[in-house]
Amino acid sequence: KLNETLMNQPLILTKDIGAIRRISLNRPQARNAQNQQLLDELSAAFNAAKNDDAVRVVILAGEGDHFSAGHDLKEAQEKRANFTVEQRWAYEELRYFDYSMQIWDFPKPTIAQVQGACVAGGFMIANMCDLIVASDDAFFSDPVSQTLATASVEVLIHPWVMGLRKAKEFLYTGMRMTAADAKEIGMVNRVVARQDLETATMELAERIAQAAPFGMKITKKSLNRSMDVQGMRDALSAHFDTHQLSHMTEEFKSIRDKGLSNTIKSSVNKG
Repeated sequence: KLNETLMNQPLILTKDIGAIRRISLNRPQARNAQNQQLLDELSAAFNAAKNDDAVRVVILAGEGDHFSAGHDLKEAQEKRANFTVEQRWAYEELRYFDYSMQIWDFPKPTIAQVQGACVAGGFMIANMCDLIVASDDAFFSDPVSQTLATASVEVLIHPWVMGLRKAKEFLYTGMRMTAADAKEIGMVNRVVARQDLETATMELAERIAQAAPFGMKITKKSLNRSMDVQGMRDALSAHFDTHQLSHMTEEFKSIRDKGLSNTIKSSVNKG
């Protein structure tokens, strides 16, 4: 009955607090691993917030102990292990690349509220947000080059949010980065005690929501364009193609055949 109850729960929760919309990943029992349904619901939630004039700021959060342990590799193993190149490309282009860029291009300010694990696909969507507020127990990791023999995750936002040299160390080693270290390099804006995370994030959102919404929209547009003119969007798109190639290697196939679902799980538990 517990499993039946969990299956009937929405995988995305939304809550409005004044002009703030809080969009939460709601698979706490799975560390908010991102399956197909969750990603589709997340995209729909952002579309709804985009079209609601009453919403001025969006907070992206995760229910439970962890923001997100990344993509649901158990589902991937069960449903997509034998995808053709064309099928995998189409699935990941829409749900991993396009949905992520939807958050990056969202016309209103966004804040990621991060606690616990922010791993791989979780790292990817958190860093699509404009700002990150993290709890002092949060950690960031993208171990897939180490554990899956793939070229990082689908959206290589890493060098753009942490600098090239740190991104290389981060991906080459599969290391964990603490919230404090992430703040030191400028990837995280604020670090607060776990019990203060929701309040601190809401206070920041409310401060931003005081600004005129159109002014915020065009300010964000100009700031994002400053990254685009440096080639960020083209670089992300080119990396997606490279990532797809890495799924075709013998290294990846060997790991896939042993079972994908244990790889990232061990990385989340390790340390």
